[in-house]
Amino acid sequence: MLLAEDDEAIAAPLSRALEREGYEVRIAPNGDDALEQVLTGTWDLLLLDLGLPGMDGLEVCRQIRSNKLDVPVLMLTARTDEVDFVVGLDAGADDYVGKPFRLAELLARVRALLRRHGGASDEASIEIGGLLLDKPARRVLLEGKELSLANKEYELLKLLMEHAGEVVSRDQIQREVWGDVDLRGSKTLDMHMSWLRRKIGDEGRELGRRISTVRGVGFRFNAD
Repeated sequence: MLLAEDDEAIAAPLSRALEREGYEVRIAPNGDDALEQVLTGTWDLLLLDLGLPGMDGLEVCRQIRSNKLDVPVLMLTARTDEVDFVVGLDAGADDYVGKPFRLAELLARVRALLRRHGGASDEASIEIGGLLLDKPARRVLLEGKELSLANKEYELLKLLMEHAGEVVSRDQIQREVWGDVDLRGSKTLDMHMSWLRRKIGDEGRELGRRISTVRGVGFRFNAD
């Protein structure tokens, strides 16, 4: 993974945090260096600061895409104007995170991009505890019986099963399933979770639940 960030106060701790997650990280301190490393190397992901010295992040991203490279780009920006975000996406960025960012959110975005670009969670199907999620057929079977899930229920279950054993935050769910982290405070997620739990047999069970609530954080699909 390449981290293009000129602020050492951000680059050093972020690099260490990513390495603790198991990623190999190299830092590029300016835009020209970042572009050269992308053009001459093979990268799973580029974390790209918008305000780099020399060639800025927008131009780096444009140059990468003009060279037909499909490395996923997660743009970091201190700008909060929606127009700047749109310009970044138009330049070829896959996603963006505004500064100051929460580390948990940034790591969630990293995992999501890696999954979308052929990461480890790209299995054709996932089966845990009698529940089978068949991605190519887009269907779910419980003990061999097919469940009738609405689109958002399926996407919610898929995300949780891809992260089985991990806590998935409400923000990550809202962003990846609904594409809108500003669903905070609404009951949309809770309603869909209730409907999903009912369909997979969790409702009313205190022990052996497939999906656990981690209060104040999110939800976990239990792998055991």
